[in-house]
Amino acid sequence: MFIKTCLLLLLCGIVSLSAHGYEGYKIYDINARNSFEKQLLLRLANNDDYDFFDMPRSLEAATRVMVQPKDQEAFEQTLQRFSVDYMVLDENMGNTLQQDQLENKSQRLMSQRGADRSISFTAFHRHAEINAYLDELAKAYASRVRVETVGKSYEGRDIKTITISNGDGKSGKNVIFLDAGIHAREWIAPAGALYVIYQLVENFIPNADLLKNYEWVILPVVNPDGYEYTHTDSRMWRKTRKPAGTCKGTDGNRNFDFHWGEVGASSSSCADTYKGQTAFSEPETQIVRDLLLGLTGRGKFYLTLHSYGNYLLYPWGWTSDLPSSWRALDEVAQAGAAAIKSSTGTKYTVGSSTNVLYAAAGGSDDYAFATAKFPISITMELPAGGTGFNPSTAQILPFVTETWTGIKAMAKVVLNKY
Repeated sequence: MFIKTCLLLLLCGIVSLSAHGYEGYKIYDINARNSFEKQLLLRLANNDDYDFFDMPRSLEAATRVMVQPKDQEAFEQTLQRFSVDYMVLDENMGNTLQQDQLENKSQRLMSQRGADRSISFTAFHRHAEINAYLDELAKAYASRVRVETVGKSYEGRDIKTITISNGDGKSGKNVIFLDAGIHAREWIAPAGALYVIYQLVENFIPNADLLKNYEWVILPVVNPDGYEYTHTDSRMWRKTRKPAGTCKGTDGNRNFDFHWGEVGASSSSCADTYKGQTAFSEPETQIVRDLLLGLTGRGKFYLTLHSYGNYLLYPWGWTSDLPSSWRALDEVAQAGAAAIKSSTGTKYTVGSSTNVLYAAAGGSDDYAFATAKFPISITMELPAGGTGFNPSTAQILPFVTETWTGIKAMAKVVLNKY
């Protein structure tokens, strides 16, 4: 029944391509050589018409931005006026995304026809398929898995968590809480969460030590409305979908009530980093808040998956100051980075959010650490694929297996110390 349902969902959407096709949009890589050029890019990033994919502090890393056709001439002239080096990474993002979408639909169709389990890591799955997978696990592994609908999104989609244990019946265990998909376009993040679920549930025996004295609570898609919108209408959409001012959506990772709106968040409802009309204005962030507060005392490790950039980040996001316990945070994050480097050679940068990237208040990691009292709180930014947010289907499995290596290493440090 599950596979038939997924095939029906797939076939119903097989002919629909994104209404917002990004035809003629260009992706630029900009190599700032000094602090003046970095400041210039920061000023350009204040323009809501430019979609800055990332803005690393390091002069060694390029800044990537997407620009629509009407703004390209002025954008390039500005860079040329100040002799800033740049290259066009993609001349037509619309064509790239259309090819990506067709490939993903093809892979989903093949995986549902021949899968030996109800989820695959050869395609990006829709929200209904993800929820169906959680429900299948709850039925198949009833002694170790509990699935709960913890609330509804603005558009009425069920938001579900899966709680995973070793089935020994002991209550009151400490908890690792993991979420993903706060930002809609970061498809690899929910895929990473699903792979963690797969490892803990379907590959239980080699991972049993991770569940001996801990439960894992995982919310694989925080923002299902935005996530679905990226599949059906606008692939690079980032926010939620609740109307706000003259536009729609709020940046969920600027909407948490800890130093909300102080820095790195926009008051413009049309901006990708819009902070919301109030802290916790979004039903989706309210759900995460309530889950985190409900775990106060038991919650030891909060991990939120994002993309992209190969970062393991910890508080604070609102200031360059470090919390008094930063060494404990750093130890856990460094363990994850070292495990990944040893396994695949991929390098992750470790540090506080503000000092490694940029200041951004109202994030879930700061809230979990400061208000819900999780002693370890980390944001994991998975690697870039494609032009950044659009990994190919062939990249999914390598990325999520690598991510699991880092998560497992971090979890083991937490299990041994908290």
